[in-house]
Amino acid sequence: MAETHQSTEARRPSPAALLELAEKETRGKLKVFLGMAPGVGKTYAMLNAARAQTAEGVDVAVGVVETHGRADTNAMLEGLETLPRRAVTYRNRTIMEFDIEAAIARHPTLLLVDEFAHTNAPGLLHPKRYQDVEEALRAGIDVWTTLNIQHLESLTDVVQRITGIVVRETVPDSVIEKADEIVVVDLPPDELIKRLKEGKVYLPENAKRAVDQFFKPSNLTALRELALRRTVDRVDEQMIAQLRQQGIEGPWPTAERLLVCVGGDESSETVVRAAGRMAATLKSEWIALHLKPSNREITDRATMKRTEKAMRLAERLGATTVRLNASNLTDEILAFAKRNNITQILIGRSNTGPINRLRGRSLSHELIGHAQGLSIVVLAPEKPVVPRPQMNWPSMTKSLTGASAAVLAVALAVLVGLGLERVTMLPNLSMVFLFAVLLSALLLGLTSAIAAAVLSFLAYNFFFIEPRLSFTVAEPHELFALITFLVVAVVTGGLAGRLREQATATTDRANAIQSLYDFSRKLAGAPNLDDVLWLLASQSAVVVKGNSIILMSDGRDLAIQTGWPPEDNMSTADWAAARWSAKEKEPAGRFTNTLPTSHFQFRPLTGTKGILAVLGIAPADGDEDLPAATAAVLQSFIEQAAIAIERTLLVQEAGKAETAAEGERLRGTLLSSMSHDLRTPLASIVGSASSLRTLGERMSATERADLLLTIEEEAVRLSKFVSDLLDMTRLEAGAIDIRRDWVDIEDVIRGAVERAQSSAPGLAMQLRIDPDLPLVRGDATLLAQVMLNLLDNSSKYRGDGASAVVEARKQGNNVAIVVTDDGIGIPPDEVEKVFEKFYRVGGSDGRVAGTGLGLSICAGLIKAMGGSIVAESPVSKARGTRMTILLPAMQTAQAPNRDTQ
Repeated sequence: MAETHQSTEARRPSPAALLELAEKETRGKLKVFLGMAPGVGKTYAMLNAARAQTAEGVDVAVGVVETHGRADTNAMLEGLETLPRRAVTYRNRTIMEFDIEAAIARHPTLLLVDEFAHTNAPGLLHPKRYQDVEEALRAGIDVWTTLNIQHLESLTDVVQRITGIVVRETVPDSVIEKADEIVVVDLPPDELIKRLKEGKVYLPENAKRAVDQFFKPSNLTALRELALRRTVDRVDEQMIAQLRQQGIEGPWPTAERLLVCVGGDESSETVVRAAGRMAATLKSEWIALHLKPSNREITDRATMKRTEKAMRLAERLGATTVRLNASNLTDEILAFAKRNNITQILIGRSNTGPINRLRGRSLSHELIGHAQGLSIVVLAPEKPVVPRPQMNWPSMTKSLTGASAAVLAVALAVLVGLGLERVTMLPNLSMVFLFAVLLSALLLGLTSAIAAAVLSFLAYNFFFIEPRLSFTVAEPHELFALITFLVVAVVTGGLAGRLREQATATTDRANAIQSLYDFSRKLAGAPNLDDVLWLLASQSAVVVKGNSIILMSDGRDLAIQTGWPPEDNMSTADWAAARWSAKEKEPAGRFTNTLPTSHFQFRPLTGTKGILAVLGIAPADGDEDLPAATAAVLQSFIEQAAIAIERTLLVQEAGKAETAAEGERLRGTLLSSMSHDLRTPLASIVGSASSLRTLGERMSATERADLLLTIEEEAVRLSKFVSDLLDMTRLEAGAIDIRRDWVDIEDVIRGAVERAQSSAPGLAMQLRIDPDLPLVRGDATLLAQVMLNLLDNSSKYRGDGASAVVEARKQGNNVAIVVTDDGIGIPPDEVEKVFEKFYRVGGSDGRVAGTGLGLSICAGLIKAMGGSIVAESPVSKARGTRMTILLPAMQTAQAPNRDTQ
């Protein structure tokens, strides 16, 4: 039983293999017809197989096929649907290119795309045709394509050594590794050369030149071997994948991990390609590592460009790229290899001098000497072809500036030395020249310091050592002193120059850290989405030293939100790149493989729920991609901004949810209040009306009068309830028309008291109105309604034997109206809530009629008239409530005569 269980566990499929299989099921399948050279019959074989598929009922469409005028190939196209191509104008020529958008819209089951490594004309969605194929595969379309072995990225240097021809159009190896099937279209070299001479490959005038240059038997044999080897490797990979999917035991290949050290010399790309081939052969993961010395700054732009180019090549070939700072390159490489379980290290042979190589000072020698348990592979590339000299004006200008400064500093040192000799007799003037060396180093760096040291050595010898005005040294001790000066000057100048470079590098790093800190600090204080977007746009423009723009979805399409400097328009290519970046969640546009003709490079801001926005940046230097350090800072900005944008959106959603919850609570309160306040009067009305209808004449006149009075009172109560609701709704909507007349407070108060006493005769009221009260600006009708609501509220909560006092007096620049009762009062913790809608004092529901809107309406009306209202409770002996209204009083000089009012 135990053996059976163990056997089941052993045959369990690999989870990683199953995940890879599931991922492939969602994509189209790629079939590559691979050949060793043009003319072997790849396109013919593809079309022949496609015709067989068509005969079986498969929906086949030809996206693009290049026949090159071959009659047999043209004949194979008959009967196959050919999609129209897209016309592109480039350099006053019209080029017919493959239209990937039309192919995806047509969406055939099988799509034929010839010449996999073709470079598209500028202006299309992708710069390379293999990227168009990947787009079709993502759309679920099966694709058949053709490829020659020399177009594989990792083999271009090998092909160049074999044939002497530089291959410009390449395809990353990782694309081929994802192919579902590779068909080798093979032809013996002699047969291919025969076909070439017969004009079946090229036109006759081109065939002879091709035979002499490329189609040599030795070249074809080598290319044939490369194609067959690569196919064998691919078959082995497919077999291993199938075994893993079925859970069949190995032996599996050992877990090799390869590390390639990338520098900035001319052979860096060759080393990276060799590492890619080695990783493919070993079927292993590999890492491209670039170490930047922390004790000095690399200022040569050519070196930096070569480094970035090699690192981008490693990424295309499938490597993981890492950039680190290190004070000791050997120790850091070995420590990194130990941390990441590296088994092999590949490094190019160091370009050091013969003396350093004899002393074992080269990086490759030091790695071999210190490595333990590691395989070190040292690649010795062929001597690179010396390129034609090009004028690098910035570097030349910098060199000329350093040399000019060194000459000037030494000339000044000579003049100072000659001047000092006339003033005083100094035994040694070398310190003056040493100062010139230090000054050159501190101002312009190491190169200027070395130049100043050599010039100082010559000038000191020529002007101040006997015999003067010659480079001859008469005394041996003078020669020793002169050589000592040269050594000290070179060492001191070198140290000072490196100190300056380190200070510059430290300043740059500090500026980057400060930029990140400032951005984070400002981002944390950004209160809303607009502030976050504006901050991201402005800071991104500063860090790339150019322009920036931010787009967000408006529900239908992307829309420009902000930019720096402010921008409200983009080109067609920019819009296409931005939409592609938002759709695929990958960078697009400038310096990328998708729509590189765009002015901006677009990068997506991704949140937990998808794309939040798209940032476009356009560096001022339009010819070069962003340096690695700048790109890292920009990516940090993007990640932080994405978190901030998501935070602001969540706050907005939380606010909407809170508003919705508050509205739901108010609706619930309203329904509860209406169910109670409508039920009681309606029940009374219905009961009274039913009694009148049923009993009729059998009731006495007094009883009928009482029932009619009940119906009238309850109807008035309902009318008051509906009126309060309408007033509150109009008040919140700002629809109440507030009149601005001169109002006599005394008249309003007396009228309101009289009406209140008629409706609540049991409430004793006292009036205390100061004489000669000033007029106030307001609406007399609405102010009277406020007074009635206050007095009605006092009547409801008065208790037995309660009374109310109404006062009006001058209080500073205001008129105060105070309504005080000695009723049950308001609990202290509920005083501030009495002006809220639908709020009633605790314990009052069910005992006191009302909607809870009266005091809320009072507060709204008084505020609309420019006044204020406050409540106080208890007033005396733990009872009573005081409502105080303050209304701005008109000044005496402004108030009209009461007689004319």
